[in-house]
Amino acid sequence: MSNLHQHLNEHLERLRSLNFSPLTIRHSRYSVAAFLRWLEAGHDLVEPDRLRAKHLHAWQKHLSERTTVRGHLLKARSINKHVECLRRFLKFLVETGLAAQHLQEAIQFVKEPRMLPGSVLAHEQMRRLLGTAIPDTPTGYRLRTMLEVLYSSGLRVAELLGMNVGDVDFKYGTVRVMGKGRKERVVPVGKTALQYLESYLRAVRAAATGIAEQKALFVDGTGKRFPYYTFRRQVKVCAKRAGLEIEVTPHTFRRSCTTELLRGGANMYYVKELLGHESLETLRHYAQLTIHDLKREHQKCHPRERDARQSAR
Repeated sequence: MSNLHQHLNEHLERLRSLNFSPLTIRHSRYSVAAFLRWLEAGHDLVEPDRLRAKHLHAWQKHLSERTTVRGHLLKARSINKHVECLRRFLKFLVETGLAAQHLQEAIQFVKEPRMLPGSVLAHEQMRRLLGTAIPDTPTGYRLRTMLEVLYSSGLRVAELLGMNVGDVDFKYGTVRVMGKGRKERVVPVGKTALQYLESYLRAVRAAATGIAEQKALFVDGTGKRFPYYTFRRQVKVCAKRAGLEIEVTPHTFRRSCTTELLRGGANMYYVKELLGHESLETLRHYAQLTIHDLKREHQKCHPRERDARQSAR
């Protein structure tokens, strides 16, 4: 008998054959499997021909009421990640003749509020945070190198952890990364980060792992590619040591790099290319973060503001 769990495995194999990223495949496995467990537990349903729009509507309602381990409702963006994965699975079922066409449209993306990017650190805060990753041990040097590269180049954490040794070009001061949609790009690395990278590769990497043959640039103590959750945990430890009260994640480095570049007058088109964005629309939110600079310039340059200062004397 046709089983949705079996078809999920077929779907994941299909994604691999189409060269979807490991991260996308992992998200799809987690998200769709959660839906199938919910479907089986609540509706005793495992066959695709019994799947109806009402089940998908109920799942979407379940997502809107679902809470995190901290008791917060899921954000619209998180819900849409689940919706995206499930719609991709439904499309696979439709294309293989296992589900009706209309089911693919039965679950909809929710409207995401337009908000400023999350946590962003000023340069002095970032310097404090970087200083907590003390490079006096192989593991400490590895962490400092990873943080310096993130802040210097504004990489996504998946891009950083996905780099291989051969992706670093010391002659031109660049690294090659694989971005979203399996799109490859070359990005510049600043001198400080490049110096850390060079020392890490020459003297630290093998000492930190005991294995020099692994092609991954950043590896853990067993020689495997450095895991995301370990890195995220280390970033939070550094933030705590630096006395930062806002929530800091690996993505904070990308936001902070972007903000500092725009604040320094960088051309938005070049910043878009650096970050690997499809359009300038995303940067519009980052530009709003520089309102404090704009206000300072306004107070300094506007004639009425000068009048106000003279009147106050």
